[in-house]
Amino acid sequence: MDKNKIVFAVIGAGWRAEFFMRVAAMLPDLFEVSRVLVRNGAKADLFQKKWGIKTVTTLDQFLENRDYSYAIISVPWDANPNYIAELSKQGIPVLAETPPAPDMDGLLKLHQELPANAKVEVAEQYLYQPMHAARIRLARSGILGEVSHVQVSAAHGYHGISLIRELLGAGYEKASITGHQFTSPIVKGPGRQGLPENEEIVQSIQELAVFQFGEKTAVFDFSNVQYFSWIRGNRILVRGERGEIVNDEVSYLKDFRTPVTSRLRRIDTGHGGNLEGYAHRGIQFESEMIYENRFESGRLSDDEIAVATSMYKMGLYALDLGPSFYNFAKAAQDHYLSMMMKRSIKEGQEVITEIMPWSSR
Repeated sequence: MDKNKIVFAVIGAGWRAEFFMRVAAMLPDLFEVSRVLVRNGAKADLFQKKWGIKTVTTLDQFLENRDYSYAIISVPWDANPNYIAELSKQGIPVLAETPPAPDMDGLLKLHQELPANAKVEVAEQYLYQPMHAARIRLARSGILGEVSHVQVSAAHGYHGISLIRELLGAGYEKASITGHQFTSPIVKGPGRQGLPENEEIVQSIQELAVFQFGEKTAVFDFSNVQYFSWIRGNRILVRGERGEIVNDEVSYLKDFRTPVTSRLRRIDTGHGGNLEGYAHRGIQFESEMIYENRFESGRLSDDEIAVATSMYKMGLYALDLGPSFYNFAKAAQDHYLSMMMKRSIKEGQEVITEIMPWSSR
């Protein structure tokens, strides 16, 4: 194992697994992929040729002669908990794709099966996208006072809820949820498969929910076309008693008679006459770089920066050089709240959540 690199292995070869492969390829001085488990032999051969990484087809082969510090599990939802449990019992730190289990039964069973000392983190990347990370840091800085309300329209389900809980500072307390669903027509835009081939009207499905965590409140709002759409943007609102963040604009009180309005300013290289090459450098707030991109050399997109951040944090945590960052309990809680939101939408009434057993993990 190269002591100067974070060496990891991967289980899975799908669309999301390739995010980890791309990040490692763009940051070869920091990351190294040891091996990839692909059950299908023909697919394993194609994956190996594409990425130049050793592939294996059985879990025994994946586990033998271990030369990696942690394993990334990027498989379908229903397969995720079995791999998480098995690798944890083998003493292997795990960075699992979201969610860690598909449903409540799966989450509760996995919670019971995990060893007390298991190192299981979940690759929830939205918290580490540069602008979101900057907002989270600013919300915790005290400049807004105590944050009591947020509105998030930036990601679906548990992804959006993870942002809500981090910005709001909510934990594992009970919550009331009231959800609604709306449909509206929209011209079809791009998707995972690329650009649209012709003009077509499709139905956009929008989920809207109000969460109440004690005296703190939040609004979740997301449309199923929002990720790729050119005409449906994201919106973030964070409110405290001394100020608020609206997308990239920050308003706050310097004192009770002195309002200040500033911006979260994105700093990139490669624009205009700048010859450093395109890269994201960080987010500036007034005179401070409130967020700095440690992966600037990789020329990564924001989502790739976020994925790289999870991979880097996991590398430190696996080697006892850094703390837990988004563990099973946090991921399970966000997915639980997402499922309860969908239940409220389906039943058309308020849902009250319970304190779940993983809250003490």
